[in-house]
Amino acid sequence: MNKKKSGKELRWEFLTELLNLHGPAGREGPVQRRWLEYVRAVADETGSDAYGNAFAVLNPGAGRRVLVVGHADEIGYQVRFVSKEGFLYVGRIGGTDAGMARGQRVLVHGERGTVSGVFGSLPVHLKNASTEQLPKVHELFVDIGADGEADARKRVRVGDAITLNCGVEKLTGKVWSTRAADNRVGIWAAAEVLRRCARKGVKVCVVAVSTIQEENGLYGAAMVGQSLNASAAVVVDVGHATDTPLCDFKRDGEVALGKGPVISRGSVNHPVLVSGLERAARRAGIDYQLAVDGRASGTDADAIFRQKGGIPSAVVSLPLRYMHSTVETFNVSDLDNLADLITHYLVALKRDENFAVGGSKTKAEN
Repeated sequence: MNKKKSGKELRWEFLTELLNLHGPAGREGPVQRRWLEYVRAVADETGSDAYGNAFAVLNPGAGRRVLVVGHADEIGYQVRFVSKEGFLYVGRIGGTDAGMARGQRVLVHGERGTVSGVFGSLPVHLKNASTEQLPKVHELFVDIGADGEADARKRVRVGDAITLNCGVEKLTGKVWSTRAADNRVGIWAAAEVLRRCARKGVKVCVVAVSTIQEENGLYGAAMVGQSLNASAAVVVDVGHATDTPLCDFKRDGEVALGKGPVISRGSVNHPVLVSGLERAARRAGIDYQLAVDGRASGTDADAIFRQKGGIPSAVVSLPLRYMHSTVETFNVSDLDNLADLITHYLVALKRDENFAVGGSKTKAEN
């Protein structure tokens, strides 16, 4: 007899699905379609815009509209040139690390289907250790097993996107390692917050948002604050966990896996939202950590807070080791607590909540 899966099991299965999907910046379609399919079960309204930002609305008639935002896209590469031998030379999509590419398996995503390949690597026997240097991006090449340029061009086109071909590994029951945690965990959290708010009830309108092209320049986020008429926004992204031998607390701050989500202070992080999030964590007994954003957060909040004359925004992050690698590592308990923290914050908001510093209304609230 098949045992019926619990809601918790289904939610972690959804996260695994998101992490295993491929959706580089500008090619987020498969991720967005699955996300919308999932949130339709709890949302009052769902939709997407011309560029593919996806959203799900709960309690649409309420006075204040608070966005919970993650980005769907991941880093990758793009075919730039096909050599006469049939090798593919590449450009970056987002902040990829060329030094980690060699020897990796890849998928080339095009209109003609998905093609398997590998980033070529010189065997150690043929290297000169004294002169070996990290590759430049234009020196990387993908081998798809083509028999020359004509054969390669039958299967791929210039402009096709490339992602690394690896998925989720569970190092323990709670510690997972994967590519694309940045930021599939964020859109999972946005969906999960929506689900929990639907169950608990909220006085404000909650809009879960899965944006596009964050890794290319926060492009999707630059659209949604205005188009979705946001009063405030909580952006969920990943932040650097510094609890490895490679980091220095004095330089990088102190953030660890398993010690809770991170609330950022400074820069775009609105003090009223930050105080409210900290208060919600304390009332709910949720452990959290603090981090500092200097001049910018490096997240979708940097684009959202500038819209409508200023949308109060804050960043809540999941501690993540080895960001922008194939082995991004996080603790699922931190992610569960992150969703719980944002839910408690939203449930406590009043229908006419005033987000402005000093008590006067912001333009976003008018």
